[in-house]
Amino acid sequence: MASILQSSVGLLRSRLSRRIVSWVFLSIIAIEVVIFIPAFVRRYREELEDLQDVSSEVLFTAKATAVMKADLGSVLQLIQQNLKPGSVILGANLCAADGTLVDTFGESPTIDCTQVPAGQEVRQLTEGRQRYDVAWPSDRLLGEYILVVRHDASNVIYEMWQYALAIVGLVIIISAFVTFVTVFMLERILIIPILRLRDDLQQAGEAVSQDRPPQFKTQAVNREDELGEVSRAFRAMFTRVRQEITDRKQAEQALKEEQAKSEKLLRNILPDSIAEQLKQEVGAIASRFEEATILFADIVDFTGLSVQIAPGELVNVLNQIFSTFDCIAERLGLEKIKTIGDAYMVVGGLPEPRSDHAQATLEMAIQMLDAIQAFKRSDGTPFRLRIGINTGPVIAGVIGIKKFSYDLWGDAVNIASRMESHGIVDRIQVSESTYRRVQEQYQFDDRGCINIKGRGQMHTYLFKGRNCELSATDAELSATAADGE
Repeated sequence: MASILQSSVGLLRSRLSRRIVSWVFLSIIAIEVVIFIPAFVRRYREELEDLQDVSSEVLFTAKATAVMKADLGSVLQLIQQNLKPGSVILGANLCAADGTLVDTFGESPTIDCTQVPAGQEVRQLTEGRQRYDVAWPSDRLLGEYILVVRHDASNVIYEMWQYALAIVGLVIIISAFVTFVTVFMLERILIIPILRLRDDLQQAGEAVSQDRPPQFKTQAVNREDELGEVSRAFRAMFTRVRQEITDRKQAEQALKEEQAKSEKLLRNILPDSIAEQLKQEVGAIASRFEEATILFADIVDFTGLSVQIAPGELVNVLNQIFSTFDCIAERLGLEKIKTIGDAYMVVGGLPEPRSDHAQATLEMAIQMLDAIQAFKRSDGTPFRLRIGINTGPVIAGVIGIKKFSYDLWGDAVNIASRMESHGIVDRIQVSESTYRRVQEQYQFDDRGCINIKGRGQMHTYLFKGRNCELSATDAELSATAADGE
């Protein structure tokens, strides 16, 4: 019992419980007040009627005396003498039928005999409801006399106060009992299930994105009322929301993976800066670079090799060679432009300009000649390269709307291609513009002027070797070259 009381009292900390209990308590009080007021008035009247019953005995005595033609004045004196101590009758007036006072004793009533109508009793509370006067009309006394009796009504007020206090105490006891029962039933029927549902809601908010579903408290109680329907609807909603979140997370993860693949593919095709620009802009992207160094390399007699081995083997060998060249370009910070059949094109100085583009591109050519020695033909002889390099202004960018490719345009590109096609096997041929930029760091053989298709006579040089004394930048590039080897 003590635990139930403690639990129910503790439940009053719930705001909903306090509201419901307060309304129940006030409703009971209001109903009891509505019932009490008429009952109080009726009880008060009954108490006054009891006083009137006492005075009716005086009336009976006076009426008997009148019938016997006796002296009514002596009768009043006799009645006064026979009154018991503590009697509620305090006095009386005897008047003639016309209202003339005949006799009196004790406290004189305030009712005027002349104001008593024939055949009608008159009652009056006086002196703060402490006195109660009753006038008996003349028809009660053979039509000759009017009798007015004064009663002590102070005890009636006391009894009514006791009655009111008893009713109030009873109302409080009933209200407290009903309130306690209400709290007790609310705890088990409504409040505790609501608090469990609240805890489940908080737990659901924390567990909606977790892998393991939570164990809801409402799940352990199978209710068949409205709260049970709410609990089942909540669990069904949580299951749907959790499944939708799981599906969305999986879709987002798959989308991120696909986006990462697309991003990686795009950055393999285009330089990073151009890829970012392409994602933000619509239309052609082109920039002019006042100076860049272009390298063309071609595998010697690769076309003849293609008729000697299977296509799959041919592509595999070419992929290995060009993948090696890609690694060299990445280490040196150069930008691979494209491959055309067995030709390889790379550029230095764009899309991010750099001052040592010519030297870095020449180092690329040197490492390519070293790397190609590791690849052998079917007869055991190594593959051979012909490399051409030129420096000059170019326009670089991306055009079209499908199959994007970062490409170069300009006369400098054409000259670099001619440097390769008119070059010498296993040698690096550079134009005069490239030679002027790297002649202090590298040694060259002067090839003189050769006839270049579409350009006429051009002065070219063939790479011979590095100089013994290198600048800090030259030493760094050389170290990079050594790492590549």
